[in-house]
Amino acid sequence: MGRAREILKWVLGISFTLAGANHFAHTDFYVSIMPPYLPWHAALVYISGVCEMALGILLLFRRTARLAAWGMVALIIAVTPANVQMVVHPEQYPGYSVTALWVRLALQAVLIAWAFWYTRPPGSGR
Repeated sequence: MGRAREILKWVLGISFTLAGANHFAHTDFYVSIMPPYLPWHAALVYISGVCEMALGILLLFRRTARLAAWGMVALIIAVTPANVQMVVHPEQYPGYSVTALWVRLALQAVLIAWAFWYTRPPGSGR
């Protein structure tokens, strides 16, 4: 299980880093999914992108992996309102099926569980 855990940690770290970079490549999309009650949409998109990239990289280093994993859990929770916004207002996102929007929202729980796995030392049995 140790080797699979390490490989999956790299997959998560690299995925987070690429997802964060995507905030800069497709800023308009991320701004469009921001709930209207949040201020500073563009700034929040850039901040969350930087955080995703930093946390993805930090997860790859033994000394910072646990802290990065906790940061990922917090960040995923923080960005979940954008995914809820998409599910609640699917008419604003005609390029996506309602099913895809629900899958995207459910994926947040999977990502939280995946990141949480790295908040525990290897072999802790928790």
